[in-house]
Amino acid sequence: MNAIVLSAGQGWHNAELQRAFGERGHTCALLPIARTRVMVVDGRVRVENSGRDLAAADIVLVRIFPRGSLEQTVYRMDALHLLAAQGTRLFNTPTAIERTVDKLYTSGLLAQAGLPTPRTIVCERADDAIAAFAELGGDVIVKPLFGSMGLGMTRVSDEDVAYRVFKALEIERAVYYLQKTVAHDGRDIRAFVLDGQVLAAIERRAPDGGWRTNVARGGQARVIALAARQTELCLRAAQAVGAGYAGVDLLCGPDGSQHVLEVNGIPGWQGLQAATGLDVAGHIVDHLAQYALP
Repeated sequence: MNAIVLSAGQGWHNAELQRAFGERGHTCALLPIARTRVMVVDGRVRVENSGRDLAAADIVLVRIFPRGSLEQTVYRMDALHLLAAQGTRLFNTPTAIERTVDKLYTSGLLAQAGLPTPRTIVCERADDAIAAFAELGGDVIVKPLFGSMGLGMTRVSDEDVAYRVFKALEIERAVYYLQKTVAHDGRDIRAFVLDGQVLAAIERRAPDGGWRTNVARGGQARVIALAARQTELCLRAAQAVGAGYAGVDLLCGPDGSQHVLEVNGIPGWQGLQAATGLDVAGHIVDHLAQYALP
């Protein structure tokens, strides 16, 4: 199998993927997604990167979708969609990536699929955000529409602080994504879904007993066996966004209720692998070897 991994640098995950591809006798080229170039010439479309025709690959794995301007984000998605339209196999598909890099799109699809997800209000005026803050009970998590690893998220539970935060974001012409805070004890669940199955799951605990549990931000992880209901929610969440693999975040409320917080269509797995000992990259490559077949 001739694979291309689109990313933004080397890093641990890319090293793991290159190892797993190599151990199984496959070739793997790591290319920076920002160097993608699209040419529309003489009625033909060619999507290339670093001089390589991406359509010649058996599989293209999008490992990172870095933050950028609106034009850069739209351009990258356009390139992936055009590549897929030529018959190139991408993992995840451009549609799944598009649905999951945008938190509003993800939340809407989860709700439309009948999955329990926290109350969320999204708007683009500071005054509307202040009204939404009150409507959601005066305790919200403010998240960037695009982002991962908990970066840019903040909890706001004071009206004066909310006013200052929203007015500051107004200068950036930001979109306000407000999610009602779900009471919990500083723990959540991250499940790794691959090919319609939960490969493994971990419980993440905030280092200071707070609300932010991301392993990338210092959270501690331990392996956990999911209950049947939790497994069902994770698989339905991945299906709702059309993801072949995904990281699904669950939160358990004090009354035992389950909430699907997010679905990450370009998930990391370093914390999960450290807790479980699984060769996650190996499982991904084994799946891709089948997925890449005609």
